[in-house]
Order: sequence, then C-alpha cells, then structure tokens
Amino acid sequence: MIIDYKKATIRQKDGIEVLGGVDFRVDDGEFVYIIGRVGSGKSTLLKTIYCELDIEEAEEATVLGHDLLTLKRKNIPALRRQMGIVFQDFQLLADRSVEKNLHFVLQATGWNNRQEREGRIDQVLDKVGLADKKNKRPHELSGGEQQRVAIARAILNAPRLIVADEPTANLDHQTAEGIMELLRNISKTGTAIVMSTHNIPLLGKYHGRVYRCKDARLELQEGQ
Repeated sequence: MIIDYKKATIRQKDGIEVLGGVDFRVDDGEFVYIIGRVGSGKSTLLKTIYCELDIEEAEEATVLGHDLLTLKRKNIPALRRQMGIVFQDFQLLADRSVEKNLHFVLQATGWNNRQEREGRIDQVLDKVGLADKKNKRPHELSGGEQQRVAIARAILNAPRLIVADEPTANLDHQTAEGIMELLRNISKTGTAIVMSTHNIPLLGKYHGRVYRCKDARLELQEGQ
C-alpha cells in the first residue's frame, strides 16, 4: 500500500483542525482524486503526504512504508525522493532552461554522472512531449508546457507516487485534457497518482477513486 491513513487529524500549521477522522488509502498504480470546495482541506491533506505538514494524531499514518507519526525531520528527504510533486504554479526555476531545471533536481537527488543525467532528461522530456523544448526557459513556454515540465521533473526518479495539487487549474480545456492523458498514462506504468481538483467534469472521463473534503471530513464517494 502506498498511503494508509486511519482516523487521522489533519491540521494547518497554526494548529486549526481542517479534517478529522480521516481514513484514506492509496494502492500501487491507483488514480485517486481529492475534490471539494476551496478551503475544504484538499491542499492541506496533500501537504501531509509529502510532510510539509505533520500528522500528530492518528491510529495509523504511513506513506511509502514510512510511519509519519514517528518520522524524523532528517528522514523526510529520503521519503520525498520516492515521490514526485506537481504544484499548481509549476515552481520552475525561471533563470534556467528546461534542461537545467531537470539537471538541478537530478544532482540534488544523487545523480552525479552527467551523461546519465542527460540520458534520463531526454527520456522524460520525450515522455511528456517536450523533447524539442529543453533549451527553452519557463517564460518561453505556454502554461500547459510548463506543467508538462513540472510533470517531467516529478517523474525523473521513477517515483512510486505522484502528488498533484490542482495540476489543471488555470489551463484551458484542451490543455487540461492533455495533462490528464499524461498523468493517466503514467499511472498505467504502476505509479500511483493522488490529485486534487475542482475540475469535476474530468472525473467522468478519467475515472479513479474519488474522495470529497466536506464539513471537515473526508468522504469516499459512493461506488468507489
């Protein structure tokens, strides 16, 4: 199992409880949606997965085999290396080319051989359809292209899990569908995807397990 929360309490950094009694599980290769209104706790829940926020109360809270209730801060980077994170605002380094953005991540995660880094970068850019954009800087790309770079960055280390926070927000319908197709294809290779979204029509076309944040609870939707 990739993620297993049982009776977890999810709080913001100021200690305010956002979600209580959270039961949440994700299996290998599964595509999972988190939906709900703005401020309902979607992003807060996702932040606990990659340890931006701590979980201090739960019967169980594990991610990729790590017990979040006892995980030491020094071990968080090792956990994050097993996952990819895709943010709504891309978070690319504006002063570097696409290729150098990806080199930066690989170097930071222990890829010391330049030739191996270049080979891996070519692989992921081809996978996201941006092989011809590696020398461009982020401002020279469309929003959809920047999000594809962010996804390329997320899959560099062949993660078992990708956490995507509103990855189709602010994208037009056609571009959003392209991003969804890409994420679905990645999940078919065995990588689990946990994605928050307010774009409900996407759920009808790209099926997955659906959880809803509502009234400070996390509810598994019927039929899931």
